[in-house]
Amino acid sequence: MRIEDINSGIKRCTRCRLSETRIHALCGEGKLSAKLMLVAQAPGEKEDKSGTMFIGPSGKVLDELLKMAHIDRKNIYMTNLVKCMLPKYRRPKSDEINMCSRYLDREIELISPEILAPLGYFATRYIFGKYDIPIPSKPEFRKLYGKVVEAGNKQILPLQHPAAVLHDASIKEILEQNYQKMGLVLKAFR
Repeated sequence: MRIEDINSGIKRCTRCRLSETRIHALCGEGKLSAKLMLVAQAPGEKEDKSGTMFIGPSGKVLDELLKMAHIDRKNIYMTNLVKCMLPKYRRPKSDEINMCSRYLDREIELISPEILAPLGYFATRYIFGKYDIPIPSKPEFRKLYGKVVEAGNKQILPLQHPAAVLHDASIKEILEQNYQKMGLVLKAFR
């Protein structure tokens, strides 16, 4: 399996309704031997137009958080659970996740990161399900962010999506702490 084959499948994918409304199906990007993989929910509008990950407002927040955590963006791999933009930023539907997660599974297999950092509820829920980790109830879910969970030879570190701070500035400090924790976990693997 090669990244080119995975990316070719992503770009040509018409498995679900999202292929009808997207401009670009977004491939993952970054270092193929990365120890850390970020898994976001889906591309935003700017990412859909450009075909590049995290270049919109949440990308600016992510860059700041990575810098604070002493993580160089070029040394990690970033991808999405759902490869196409969700119309009106709606939640992904289960059939869309089922179709798209095939690509994510292949990316995880190929990159073989030691640390998986799912960003937000849907990415975290999928990764927990994939590794048979019990998924807490919705009210308890927020307590997962910033907590390392062992899954075989992987460390899973659920984090809030950088966009969360754009909607609620009061979580900025906790978001910064959690991303700094990601930097510390990564440093332990160097």
